[in-house]
Amino acid sequence: MPPNRRQVPPPLPQTLASHLSPISLPQNPSSPPISPAEDPPDLSPRCTSAAQRPPSQADTPSTAEEVLHQAIRYSGDDKHIDRVLLRFESKLCGADDYTFLLRELGNQGEYSMAIRCFEFAVSRERRRNEQGKLASAMISVLGRLGKVDLAKKVFDTSVKEGYGNTVYAYSALISAYAKSGFCDEAIKVFETMKNSGLKPNLVTYNALINACGKGGADFKLASAVFDEMLRNGFQPDRITFNSLLAVCGGAGLWDTARNLFSEMICRGIEQDIYTYNTLLDAACNGGHMDAAFEIMSEIPTKNLLPNEVTYSIMIRGCAKAGRLDKALSLFTEMKFAGINLDRVSYNTLLSIYASLGKFEEALSVAHEMESMGIKKDVVTYNALLDGYGKQGMYDKVKELFQEMKTEHFLPNLLTYSTLISVYSKGGLYGEAMEVYKQFKEEGLKADVVFYSKLIDALCKKGLIESSALLLDEMMEKGIQPNVVTYNSIINAFGQSATGESPIDRDEGRNESKAESLQSMVLLDAFQSKIEFAENDRIIMILGELAAENLCHSKKDSRGRQEILCILGLFQKMHELKIKPNVVTFSAILNACSRCNSFEEASLLLDELRLFDNQVYGVAHGLLMGHRENVWMQALSLFDEVKQMDSSTASAFYNALTDMLWHYGQKRGAQLVVLEGKQRHVWENTWSDSCLDLHLMSSGAAQAMVHAWLLNIRSIVFEGHELPKLLSILTGWGKHSKVVGDGALKRAIEKLLDGMGAPFRVAECNIGRFISTGSLVATWLRESGTLKVLILQDDRTQIESARLVHIPRLQTIPL
Repeated sequence: MPPNRRQVPPPLPQTLASHLSPISLPQNPSSPPISPAEDPPDLSPRCTSAAQRPPSQADTPSTAEEVLHQAIRYSGDDKHIDRVLLRFESKLCGADDYTFLLRELGNQGEYSMAIRCFEFAVSRERRRNEQGKLASAMISVLGRLGKVDLAKKVFDTSVKEGYGNTVYAYSALISAYAKSGFCDEAIKVFETMKNSGLKPNLVTYNALINACGKGGADFKLASAVFDEMLRNGFQPDRITFNSLLAVCGGAGLWDTARNLFSEMICRGIEQDIYTYNTLLDAACNGGHMDAAFEIMSEIPTKNLLPNEVTYSIMIRGCAKAGRLDKALSLFTEMKFAGINLDRVSYNTLLSIYASLGKFEEALSVAHEMESMGIKKDVVTYNALLDGYGKQGMYDKVKELFQEMKTEHFLPNLLTYSTLISVYSKGGLYGEAMEVYKQFKEEGLKADVVFYSKLIDALCKKGLIESSALLLDEMMEKGIQPNVVTYNSIINAFGQSATGESPIDRDEGRNESKAESLQSMVLLDAFQSKIEFAENDRIIMILGELAAENLCHSKKDSRGRQEILCILGLFQKMHELKIKPNVVTFSAILNACSRCNSFEEASLLLDELRLFDNQVYGVAHGLLMGHRENVWMQALSLFDEVKQMDSSTASAFYNALTDMLWHYGQKRGAQLVVLEGKQRHVWENTWSDSCLDLHLMSSGAAQAMVHAWLLNIRSIVFEGHELPKLLSILTGWGKHSKVVGDGALKRAIEKLLDGMGAPFRVAECNIGRFISTGSLVATWLRESGTLKVLILQDDRTQIESARLVHIPRLQTIPL
């Protein structure tokens, strides 16, 4: 929740260098803008803002309105405006009237008309300062329309002619670059401006900070601009803080955003809906959905109303965090509030339904979207392709991709990466190779997202060595992997070649369908070494995998080579100074649970120690049985984990508990899982009549079953009656190869059978175990029941000695 006025915010990072010119950012001025549904949404209300525009000195004149009306009647005939302007020239009142026309023509998208109007006005205006106002207005209009090259031409001409060397013209050009996300260019203009002897004003600084946000710059750069602004005596306003918050939102810097919001309040600067939208974006991108909902609930108390952007941010945040039901309820709330869905909202809604496998609802959204005059676009198709792919509907994926091309929608980078990921996860490596060839023929270049999706797809199949080869290739091409890329590979450690963890191995029974879809033609194509891809590692890997599928010979890549591969990845992370996150730690703990030996697990824990000694200390201490000595440190760690979103927090608890359970430290596992229950890591965990194990791992769930049954036993021995029906919910294994045969269900079924507990699978719900209260009470009163319910550690001292104590090192904050 946003801090109140009494809180004193920590100081902002002091990272100012006296000159910004040495700072260089990646050059990418030619990249096409990404569709809003694939990129963080625009955070301002979707209307034109004139906040950065030099103020007009007069109200809208009736003559200028008549000229505008006459001009737009002949949209497309740019020369017509010359005749209109000549006819009304004597009645137009100088630069203010012409500035009005430039702005309104820009609002109509008539930029070429606006340019002719600008040239007409400048040629008749003799006062330099008035010509400068016109130039600033024209640059602003073109910048708002994304015509940054034209804006630069207008600026260069105005400087050459002697009326553009003004702080307003420079600020307008900086703002134009900012709106198109060209941070480097904005910085260069800023330096040129100072070198020409002009002093930046508040508008200039705001525009440059905004450029940092739109251009994806590090917050340090925006902070440097902010510091220089303060040094030069300018006090920040709402636009300043909104722009700084936008930088935080793009980077997911929740703590920094919260501090900025607090400082904004302490300075007495009023917030608007843009402020709250940027704060929400930072919270959602950082995974703090509970805080985001608190912020959203505060908006009406400030006499503000959430708009379509507010809802879009929250819905995307919920979808990213896996809270899809909440995302759908927000759509209902949005409609109830009378807020119309736009293209971004429709595409997001469609994407959620598709990912849930609710294709009737997804297609209904597509039809409603078209009935509202909003046509399907590439983003719409990408969402459907991803949804059908996740459901294994590969024929529908092919059909949809063909329809997309028939409708003349050019597949983009995300389209190809989605298709390759879908086919690879389905074991259809030949199809994935063919799509990749089309991708290459289109002349598109892979980026970090493209490689990460392909690596993740191979990792889901347990193909660590192939994933590591692709990691090498992307680095050879100068594409920097991120922590997500590494997390995928680490988490894949110990999985079988069919992509299942040891507990899931017997689920892979229906691979034959995927294999049968491979064509011998694809194998021939691979063997003939397609010319243009002869040295392409992706082609080679996919081709080899397709050949293995066709020959029905899969390699089991587990063993010493795999552990060496993972250790090599850790070394690369250290070298590249890639900071791990809590997902990395969960992945390492999961990998420990899949090790072939305790010695292998100790190697991975050594790496965990190097990344974060606090996490290592807790995991190692609990694994060694030193609960009393490490529990205070564990509680501190759990406090940090609780600040994460619920899915990330539960994943960490699951990973830690699974490792402890796997290596026989069952009492420690139960201690962790009960702490998680107390902290509401898993929602609706238990009541007297029902134990809900959804979203819990196998080890966590088994430890929880023991604790719940002990609690039920205490009720019985206190003389109370149990409810008539007791239930244990495990889920019906919707992600399993065989529905109803989920790994968690099988683990709990084995546990209950081993205890002799009188639970059976419910006929109406194959993921639910039930028993009458009387039967359970009778079983709990039996003399031997208590012994099977109380967990005991079964690790030997010899095994414990294999993990030696390692000195404490510096901790990397979560």
